[in-house]
Amino acid sequence: MWTLYLLECERGPERVFYAGITTDMPRRFSEHQSGIGARFTRANPPLRIVATRAYPDRASASRAEADLKKLPRIRKPAFFD
Repeated sequence: MWTLYLLECERGPERVFYAGITTDMPRRFSEHQSGIGARFTRANPPLRIVATRAYPDRASASRAEADLKKLPRIRKPAFFD
C-alpha cells in the first residue's frame, strides 16, 4: 500500500503544506522531522500530519499527489474528505 500525505510545515509566522507519498508513514514523517527528508521540509520543519489516504499502488498515489499539488492551499485539506 502507498500513502498520500499532507504535512503542515512552519515557514516563519505562516503555515504551509507539503504533500508526498510513501509506503511507511511513521518512518517518512520521522525523516522529515529529523532533517533527512525533502529539501522543503529541511527548510520548513513539519509540525504535524494533516491527513493521509491509502492507495493500492504507486501510480495511483502519484496521480493523486499531482492532483493535490494543483489545488490552492486552502483547498488541500479538503482533498482528503
